Amino acid sequence: MTTLLAAEDLSMFGTDPWWLVAIKAVFCFAFLMITVLFSIVWERKVVAWMQLRIGPNRHGPWGLLQSLADGIKLMLKEDVVVKRADKVVYILAPIIAAAPAFMAIAVIPFGPAGNEVSIFGHRTTMQLTDLPIAMLYVLAIASVGIYGIVLAGWSSGSTYPLLGGLRSCAQMISYEIAMGAAFASVFLYSGSMSTSAIVEAQADRWFIVLLPVSFIIYVVTMVGETNRAPFDMPESEGDLVGGFNTEYSSIKFAMFMLAEYVNMVTVSAVSVTLFLGGWRAPYPVSTFWEGANHGWWPMLWFVLKVQLLLFFFIWLRGTLPRVRYDQLMKLGWKVLIPVSVVWLMLVATVRALRNANYDFQTIVLYVAGAVLAVLLLSFIADMFRDKRAKGEAEKTGPEAPFDPMAGGFPVPPLPGQTLPPVPRRRPRHDRDLVVSGAADTATESDGKETDGV
Repeated sequence: MTTLLAAEDLSMFGTDPWWLVAIKAVFCFAFLMITVLFSIVWERKVVAWMQLRIGPNRHGPWGLLQSLADGIKLMLKEDVVVKRADKVVYILAPIIAAAPAFMAIAVIPFGPAGNEVSIFGHRTTMQLTDLPIAMLYVLAIASVGIYGIVLAGWSSGSTYPLLGGLRSCAQMISYEIAMGAAFASVFLYSGSMSTSAIVEAQADRWFIVLLPVSFIIYVVTMVGETNRAPFDMPESEGDLVGGFNTEYSSIKFAMFMLAEYVNMVTVSAVSVTLFLGGWRAPYPVSTFWEGANHGWWPMLWFVLKVQLLLFFFIWLRGTLPRVRYDQLMKLGWKVLIPVSVVWLMLVATVRALRNANYDFQTIVLYVAGAVLAVLLLSFIADMFRDKRAKGEAEKTGPEAPFDPMAGGFPVPPLPGQTLPPVPRRRPRHDRDLVVSGAADTATESDGKETDGV
């Protein structure tokens, strides 16, 4: 694989004149900003439609300028800096969070690697640049962006922002590992880390068909990486007021919001590039229209795929409730990472068998046999574990009752312990009836008069 990476010819991305590079850079920036402005309005419209509301309808036709109005309002609001904040880091944190979000789009191809389009008479590629290790660059940029959130929580001098920043850091670490394993499966099949080469490798079949588990893992991790619902724990208003950006206002708060939506666009573009064929036209179109993957048309297919994934983000936010933080960590460490590592081993095994000229049926038999063997061993291990646990329980006898107020403070139960039953009041229909202004029914049978209640 190292030989393939070293042999890749990416010289075409270094032949553009400086003015064309500047035009491409401005286009990438404008594409992200316009997509963000549209996504904010679209999100509010779709969620309102799901909740049977109207949504934005005041600014511009059908409320399409609502996000622009919100941006102007945030810029004109008072910029407050809290007294206990570390002012230098406090001001730099939103910049550190927003700047890396724009950088990853530089290696995303909007069209074929050849000189497909002409800009002011100069033939060029529909991509700003490419690298032999472009996907490692994307991972590195995504990791740098988290520093802005952590530094924002630390520099605010407040408890809730600090907890939000630490949550975001732990969330990024747990989900970045599974994301890297999902990327590795794509590298094994494409034989390259270059984004343009990965799209070229999907000419016959998209990787969502060949690597469905990797696609599912990446979709879950990209929601966790962008801190979006149902994984928006760093800014959970239910227990952290507003999370890492609690003490921010005006343009600095707007930059955090901008970074979130730009990250949504970036991870959607990466997903399209790795698994959905990149700029290639969908299957029905590409079969009867030969020019669908040439000229400026590939940009249309790319944008449509990105918008489809952005709708997926919005649909999740309007559908699923926020999970608990322990459930979030358990999903990352105990589910996604083991599944991604096992899947990566299976993909590597299949690739090794294909390189050894084994036919497809033999590969399926070997892989299915290995999976069944692992499942059988795990089942046997669970059986012995249950028997051992029952034997130890019989030897030790019944455990002492659990005291939830041991030492005068409420304590949670340990594994294997259960909370004692909570005393309940008697149902209302079983209680004695007391009539206002009359004798108490409980003592009426004894012939004694009592004052009514």
